[in-house]
Amino acid sequence: MIAITARNLCARPFLEQIGLLAAAHPEMIILREKDLCYDELLVLAAQCLEICERHNVPLAINSDMDVARELNICRIHLPMQLMRETEDFSDFSLVGASVHSVDQAREAEDLGADYVLAGHVFHTACKDSDPRGIPFLEAICDAVDIPVYGVGGITPETYPDVMRAGAAGAAVMSSAMTEQEPAELVQRLSRRIE
Repeated sequence: MIAITARNLCARPFLEQIGLLAAAHPEMIILREKDLCYDELLVLAAQCLEICERHNVPLAINSDMDVARELNICRIHLPMQLMRETEDFSDFSLVGASVHSVDQAREAEDLGADYVLAGHVFHTACKDSDPRGIPFLEAICDAVDIPVYGVGGITPETYPDVMRAGAAGAAVMSSAMTEQEPAELVQRLSRRIE
């Protein structure tokens, strides 16, 4: 499971939630706080990096490559527009992209993405538009050779469908930020599906 941050959703102090998530050992945490200026994001990223390093959990920065470079964070996650505009990913050992179609997934792979987040799969309060569904996720998984993570409205109940679609895993934001027992969430969204 990949956890994506949204501090405005947290029911408890944000760094406390990050600590509980990191202690549960998700595959990665993506710091996605798009409203922060560079200086604010730099401070928050440094705090999150310290927590993640303590628990040996990879931290990726969403969109802001300058913050990632300043803190020597070698993982970046980008929307497709930034993926297209970036010519050099040599500072990063892991590059991810958010995609919303088969064509975008193929393009992201061609541009050097190591994985994609494909969504939104199910209804989520974070998006006004209709969910794209499991057939969409299956089509993305079939179209590329890099890992695909379903994102958007994924719960422990829908997780088996995501995995049967061929996804490498699930990425979650709302539940990662609001779950009172993050360890249980990570466990339930990381188990193997037969």
